[in-house]
Amino acid sequence: MAIIKKYQTEISQIIDHGDEVYTLEIKSLGRKFKFTPGQFLHLALDEYDPSEGWPESRCFSMQSSPGYEKLKITYSVKGDYTKRMASELRRGSTVQIKLPYGDLFDQQHNKERTIFIAGGTGITPYLSLFNDDTFSEYSNPILYLGLKSDKHNFYKEELEKANQINPSLKINYVIQNVQGVLNIEEIFSNCFENNAFFISGPPIMIKNFKEYLLNNGVDETRILTDDWE
Repeated sequence: MAIIKKYQTEISQIIDHGDEVYTLEIKSLGRKFKFTPGQFLHLALDEYDPSEGWPESRCFSMQSSPGYEKLKITYSVKGDYTKRMASELRRGSTVQIKLPYGDLFDQQHNKERTIFIAGGTGITPYLSLFNDDTFSEYSNPILYLGLKSDKHNFYKEELEKANQINPSLKINYVIQNVQGVLNIEEIFSNCFENNAFFISGPPIMIKNFKEYLLNNGVDETRILTDDWE
């Protein structure tokens, strides 16, 4: 089991993508970050006081790979806490972080023709794997990425790097304002018998896609979800 550590950190960059979507780049003010691809963190805006316990925080998937010195996360403003993040955080702001949590890619799974399904910012945990050297161990992986529009593809640079690490990666973009939303029935119709399925995105998408796969005979051990929310 991973040892959870607390980090005092600083926001080194904020990218405002528009439509209330932000990417944060975070540097440690002390020890080096230690985690594996697919894990997530707890981020707290308020100062940590050991006598009072860990302050209110939220979970975010780590977008950067372990070899990168800084952490990246991308989030959409969806509730009071992320509204507070959008309004309060500036370059140079300090935040408290605990990590690592989760074992998404450490679970046993078939690495041949692995199916990665992502809705919007659900792509972020995959990018931590795709930009890591271990991604070369996958044979002919397939990504289905659902985006609201072309302008919502904030991940081009990281996906280009993924194709350099693993040229067999096939990327299928599903642009909502042109093609509609991700369709699990269509994805499943193009699969093989032993594919592993990773699903990451809005909770309702994860729930519905997993139920569809289970109802169509896919063993639960072949369905891995990023649903810590």
